[in-house]
Amino acid sequence: MTEHSRAVISDRKNYKYWTKVTLRYGDTDKLGHVNNAVFATICEAGRAELLFNREGSIAGAGKTMVLANLNLDFLAEMHFPGVAEVGTALDSFGKSSLKLVQCIYTGDLCCGISRSTIVLIDEETRKPIPYPDEIRKYVEREAPLLNVLV
Repeated sequence: MTEHSRAVISDRKNYKYWTKVTLRYGDTDKLGHVNNAVFATICEAGRAELLFNREGSIAGAGKTMVLANLNLDFLAEMHFPGVAEVGTALDSFGKSSLKLVQCIYTGDLCCGISRSTIVLIDEETRKPIPYPDEIRKYVEREAPLLNVLV
């Protein structure tokens, strides 16, 4: 597994999978910028669009994905009104976990980067289970980390 640098994670050209999120007035704090907690919500929107559909987890019935770890680096302020774009890419797979990297942009400015770990669990036992090959292939195809030698 490779730990990608901030420069790699923050570079827009390294992402294929993008999600747009409209910034709301209610996202701002008394300093007039988008609150730091909203950065986590924007990242969640990118992860959810990739890993969930109308039926729930793309893993299928009886399984779901849970966030086990989230790290955020705040690089610049965001302001209302506007649109944030979050790029989401696969960093690596473990047996029952996957790691994603994300970058948040407004216009040409990278405002934040994120690293997260998502674990596949059995909904009944609440225990980790291995990711099936079809999920691995789907994430690798839909959200590869581009232009990076691993």
